[in-house]
Amino acid sequence: MKATGVIHSGVCGFIINVKAVCDDGHKVKLEITSDCPNYQKIAEELTEVDAFHEIFHKLHMGTVYQVFAKYSPHPSCPGVSGIMKTVEVAAGLALAQNASINIMKE
Repeated sequence: MKATGVIHSGVCGFIINVKAVCDDGHKVKLEITSDCPNYQKIAEELTEVDAFHEIFHKLHMGTVYQVFAKYSPHPSCPGVSGIMKTVEVAAGLALAQNASINIMKE
């Protein structure tokens, strides 16, 4: 199964593109592209993950979050959750559905 994610990160203006391919329901091959220098580093290291390990372990134990923590100084960046959702869909563990975060200052 294949899935594509496009994550608009917010005020920084960076877009993160994620292509995920999974042929066996477990191993997901990732291709991540972005103009963000942090995600360029993430993309170099994060090329394949085990979907079950990512989805069914505690948040800090997954490879996606560990690689993200190494290279991103912004813990609130929505890119990491966008990658996770794309992995889920590619592995057949979730349906493809848009998600969004809308923030307004009051």
